[in-house]
Amino acid sequence: MSWTDITIAAPEFFIAVYGMIMLMVGAFGGDKLQRPIMVVTTVVLFFVAGWQLLDLLRDEPAQTAFLGMYSADSFSRLAKVLITAAAGSAMLLSFGFVNRTDMHKFEYPVIMTYAVLGMMVMASSKDLILLYMGLELSALSSYVLATFRRSSLRSSEAGLKYFVLGALSSGMLLYGMSMVYGFAGGTRFDVIAAEASAIITGNSDALIGMSVGLVFVAAGLAFKVSAVPFHMWTPDVYQGAPTPVTSFLAGASKVAGFAMLIRVLYEALGPLQPQWVLILQLLAIASMAWGAFAAIAQTNIKRLLAYSSIGHIGFALVGLTAGTQQGVQATLIYIAIYVLMTVGAFALVLAMKRDDRELEDIDQLAGLVRNHPGMAIALLVLMISMAGVPPFLGFWGKFEVFSAAYNAGQVPLVVVGLVLSVVSAFYYLRLIVKAFFADPVEPFDTAVGANVRLVLGISGVVTAFGLLFIAPLRQVTELAAKVIIGM
Repeated sequence: MSWTDITIAAPEFFIAVYGMIMLMVGAFGGDKLQRPIMVVTTVVLFFVAGWQLLDLLRDEPAQTAFLGMYSADSFSRLAKVLITAAAGSAMLLSFGFVNRTDMHKFEYPVIMTYAVLGMMVMASSKDLILLYMGLELSALSSYVLATFRRSSLRSSEAGLKYFVLGALSSGMLLYGMSMVYGFAGGTRFDVIAAEASAIITGNSDALIGMSVGLVFVAAGLAFKVSAVPFHMWTPDVYQGAPTPVTSFLAGASKVAGFAMLIRVLYEALGPLQPQWVLILQLLAIASMAWGAFAAIAQTNIKRLLAYSSIGHIGFALVGLTAGTQQGVQATLIYIAIYVLMTVGAFALVLAMKRDDRELEDIDQLAGLVRNHPGMAIALLVLMISMAGVPPFLGFWGKFEVFSAAYNAGQVPLVVVGLVLSVVSAFYYLRLIVKAFFADPVEPFDTAVGANVRLVLGISGVVTAFGLLFIAPLRQVTELAAKVIIGM
């Protein structure tokens, strides 16, 4: 490791050093320093987001470090902007929450910092070993965050399920990586891609072996983004984890998962595109269908958002099935929009309190427009956008992925996606009907934390006026997509 390597990977080293300093500060200062540490952590996360966004807008040239295992390029910078912004938003949502729960521990912001570090490493990895190290750092930190409410049975149950199923998926992923390594003779993505190209033109037995490894790798990656049938952890973890942590897992974790998925499939296993496109098509259809139909019967808002996220993952996968630069760009656009809407949705969940107690039952939304009109309008904007109704931002995300798939000849997949998009609109509209037309129940608390209002306001405004933001979003995602396709 040289000084040049450190400067290229400066964002990760900055986060790592900051996390170690805060860990020592908290260890000597105790839990009374949790709020100052959270404040500084929020500033640091948004600072890194701004830092990476500036490099992205300047279109800084790609650089590699650690013998080609790490890459600082437009793709990784965009992913880090979304990861750190989503984590910073989750930290903003945490301030009021930790004060009224048993989460008043200094370790909370420190663990989230290291989860972010692992996700950033995942986004920049060009080697299977480094990718797995980043994945496990992120995953182990996320397991702890999910169980951070130690007095809550649901939180402990959620963390345990997350850990057990996460360990299983990591084992599958590691087994698939070992098979790919065995046939490719290396772990760097460029080495794997070169060997895969040679195998396709010659050795059929090796092609079968590497294809089997691809299946295991795809299964492990599908778990990380909660694609069906590897979604089983999502509803329980979303419901049981503390709401700010759920926001973090639903936003930052999905960005890192898709960054890892795109890197591995396009850069390392690109020559096997016919095989993995078929896998992605099946995952996309299953995720869209299960997310659309399973959410209809839900009565808990956080579980409904969990199934909604599964459906959104399916729509994002539609873009990747195109196997083109337009497809990668469309998926990046969709994920960026999804993160914005999801963070706003969980801010809305945090804002809905009665007697300073968080409410999660859908029936308790009844008459929200009379009790809290501002919150009802935010609900209307976010839900309509998630349903994909124009001209809100969510519509443009679906338009991009369907256009990319259509241009790549995936017409049946587009038709299925459009039909399931209409089906999924039902449960979003059900929330709106409940909030605007049902007889009111007891009023909600009128006092909403300033941080929650800020996150909810930004998410709602950007979502409502999405037409103004789609053009710059296309520009930055185009820069990122060109890195992956190699143009």
